[in-house]
Amino acid sequence: MSKKVKRQASSISFSLSRWFRRLSTSKPSAMTFTVIVVTFAVFLFGGGLFSMVGSSFISSLPSAYINGRFYFLAVPSIGGGLGEQFQVEPIISGALYMIGLVGLLLIYRSTKSAFKPRQAYMAMIVGVSLVLLAYIFLEGSVLTKLNG
Repeated sequence: MSKKVKRQASSISFSLSRWFRRLSTSKPSAMTFTVIVVTFAVFLFGGGLFSMVGSSFISSLPSAYINGRFYFLAVPSIGGGLGEQFQVEPIISGALYMIGLVGLLLIYRSTKSAFKPRQAYMAMIVGVSLVLLAYIFLEGSVLTKLNG
């Protein structure tokens, strides 16, 4: 090998070892770790893993347009049973779970600002509204799937 190729190879290995050392010794903050864990939990609760398995897809379409109606949820009269879902269902349910989580975080934050009653009250109202909104839409989607 030429000297130039050897030098480039050694500098690449040195850069990779330095990058690996930096990556292995770094300590992520608690906030970063929390965001990663919460995102993974919402992904699992929303049905992302169920969709990734691949056997749950009714079609390759994200939704269906049947008899003049637009469906985001795979109801039993269209597809199969409750185990069937369109590709957009995990996105919808994950977004609703995130809305509920933001509502819970606002409720928690309102308890920390007791010295500012107006701000605490507004955060509490918005938080409770978001939690109720997420709950109502999640229950509605489950009832839509159950009743067809």
